[in-house]
Amino acid sequence: MFHDVKLNYFFFLQIDLDTIDVSNLNRQFLFHKQHVGRSKSQVARESALQFCPQANIVAHHDSIMSPDYGVTFYQKFSVVMNALDNRAARNHVNRMCLAADITLIESGSAGYLGQVTVIRKGSTECYECQPKAAAKTFPGCTIRNTPSEPIHCIVWAKHLFNQLFGEGDPDEDVSPDSADPELRDQTQVRARAAARLIAIMCPLGDSTSQNGSSSQSTAKDSTTNGNGSLPAANAAGNVERTSTRTWAQSHNYDPQKLFSKLFHDDIVYLLSMDKLWSKRRKPTPLTWETIMAQQNEESEDSSDGVIKDQVLWTLPQCLQVLSTATAECSKRFQALPSGDHLVWDKDDQSSMDFVTACANIRAHVFGIPQKTRFDVKCQYF
Repeated sequence: MFHDVKLNYFFFLQIDLDTIDVSNLNRQFLFHKQHVGRSKSQVARESALQFCPQANIVAHHDSIMSPDYGVTFYQKFSVVMNALDNRAARNHVNRMCLAADITLIESGSAGYLGQVTVIRKGSTECYECQPKAAAKTFPGCTIRNTPSEPIHCIVWAKHLFNQLFGEGDPDEDVSPDSADPELRDQTQVRARAAARLIAIMCPLGDSTSQNGSSSQSTAKDSTTNGNGSLPAANAAGNVERTSTRTWAQSHNYDPQKLFSKLFHDDIVYLLSMDKLWSKRRKPTPLTWETIMAQQNEESEDSSDGVIKDQVLWTLPQCLQVLSTATAECSKRFQALPSGDHLVWDKDDQSSMDFVTACANIRAHVFGIPQKTRFDVKCQYF
């Protein structure tokens, strides 16, 4: 947020690329249920104007790291207020404020802890003067939509394990953020995106063919009401979504169908959010058959003398491990009494295999370096 007090009235300019998710609603008072899927900056402006109609507030749905916001842009303002959720963006704004000689009010939170710091060039430490501890938690949108590091994929895979077999947490959703403001007025794009939702957020039946690929016609009939609109809300005004676990159970934990949903359908849906990829490498949807066809084409890698857990799995090997681990975990889970669940244990072979395979497949999708089972276990758990 940029604040200019040189005028006779306050002028605020807000920049935020994020959109409102259901998990945001219990943390503040600006967003409400009807705002889910809309731009955070635009809704924040609308809500703030209800408190102070005479305020001059401009909202931009954009990335603060865009080259459009250079030093001269910062110099237009008296104060910059940071409420960012990732270190790269915080470092960027810190450096821009130092270059522009503008006061920065840096704020953030981690769990139940919060901090606010005033940073002024030549008078205080800057945001990067003191080394920061490595992050142990990550923004949900990064995990679900735009991973850029191996740890993001590993955390996603751990969340997936809990969603399927463990103690599920609503804040650990692994599906893409299903609404984006850029799609709101694009009927054809919305219709195509809604058709994909059958295998992603609210499947109402078996929309996959025998080979695991999604069926566009079935999805459209089930989710768009024939006119490209999303499923209707219930009497309470909420859109009911089938959980990842319920979806998996309805498909008997079929590893090929799980793969198609997680690494093809969900990725295709993410690609429909064009703005996410204007400055990022686009992810690549995968198909089970194409990968398994590579198995016979790949040359044999010599791993003689190498500890088994330190061998980096190929993509076909990841699929094989995923199949075996899913079968073992689902068998153990379904044998438990109703309401009980598996408990994550890094020393449990099938659990660790499942997370390692899923993390490496997702890393491949997003062009991120993959890790051995040894690395995943020793460095991240």
